[in-house]
Amino acid sequence: MNILIVHNYYQIPGGEDTVVANEKKLLEDYGHKVILYSRNNSELNQMPFFRKLGLPVTTVFNPRTYMDIRGIIKKRKIEIVHVHNTLNLISPSAYYAALSRDVPVVQTIHNFRMLCPGATFYRDGHICEDCVEKGLRCAVKYGCYRESRLQTLACVISMKLHRMTGIYKRLNYICLTEFNKEKLLKLRQIEENRVYVKPNFTFDMEEEKAIGEFYLYIGRIEEIKGVPLLVEAFSRMPDKKLVLAGTGRGFQPYQEAVAGRGLINIEFKGFMEKESLAELLRYAKAVIVTSQWYETFGMIIVEAFAGHTPVIAGDIGNIGDLVEDGVDGLKFQYNSPDALVEAVERFEQLDAVALGENAYRKYEERFSPDGNYKSMKAIYEGISGGGTGRWDCRSFKNGR
Repeated sequence: MNILIVHNYYQIPGGEDTVVANEKKLLEDYGHKVILYSRNNSELNQMPFFRKLGLPVTTVFNPRTYMDIRGIIKKRKIEIVHVHNTLNLISPSAYYAALSRDVPVVQTIHNFRMLCPGATFYRDGHICEDCVEKGLRCAVKYGCYRESRLQTLACVISMKLHRMTGIYKRLNYICLTEFNKEKLLKLRQIEENRVYVKPNFTFDMEEEKAIGEFYLYIGRIEEIKGVPLLVEAFSRMPDKKLVLAGTGRGFQPYQEAVAGRGLINIEFKGFMEKESLAELLRYAKAVIVTSQWYETFGMIIVEAFAGHTPVIAGDIGNIGDLVEDGVDGLKFQYNSPDALVEAVERFEQLDAVALGENAYRKYEERFSPDGNYKSMKAIYEGISGGGTGRWDCRSFKNGR
């Protein structure tokens, strides 16, 4: 197959970018011709003021994207368009361009943006599904997208317009878990027989696990990721070292707060390249995941498992589903620093090597490249008419 991958990068790199890179490489390894059409929101920083004025319009429908994708489909004889993210610069015009060329579209659901303008079902420090239960006006009221009512309004207008056109009925969807599928189907325009369940995967780290020296957090440095809870917990464990790798809006404030409190056991590494992160994983006792929202998968957990590293995870949404307590890691009450302290102390009494080996076995069984490719190929064939019918995704329930 000739496959077009469409992805709009955010200014701060995240798990979606890793998934795009992994899937592109995997498809190419199996002989597919893969073209990547991408934009990066960092372009906004250099954009002239008069063009920024047009963003509310191009966020809804970008004519450049429409023409670009139509041209690529024709020139490269594209058979499948696989969309990952369209916000802000690509826009949903990617869907219309593909369908205007009679090419099927599959959208991977990396977040909850089709139901929640903020994309996270999280507001003011707690889980919130008001937009599903009471309508999208709730998001505008609270400025859920980038803490701006105006930008949130633009998102809401876009969502409502595309719901009105019926475009979502004509797309196919890949959800990463059954939990996400259940949420997505609350958008009544989407038909269940167009929704597939396929987890993310990662490549084997292929590095020998070293003796653990510290606990490791990898991700955005933000409240929604539970960084305040993480810092508070380790402030109570001065004899245990915590390393945080990543950046985000809260990076400098949290770093300064930690320095101000004299917490020398907590170290912020900032943004790190993939190779450096892999080296950190080698020497980590465990990866800690403290997300305060459902998450749509938890890519770092799978990457930890691929590196023989157990995970200590908050028991919420998809994060809690990926970790089996006492087998490949531990779970704790996601919003309690006390519970995290107890989990770390419990972890210290367990056989970390055995937990890591169990984690690696789970990776091989559920999240390795070969099995994932078979699932992806079946989805592509199912939606393009090249297969025998709809793929039975029941074997992948809860990430299996």
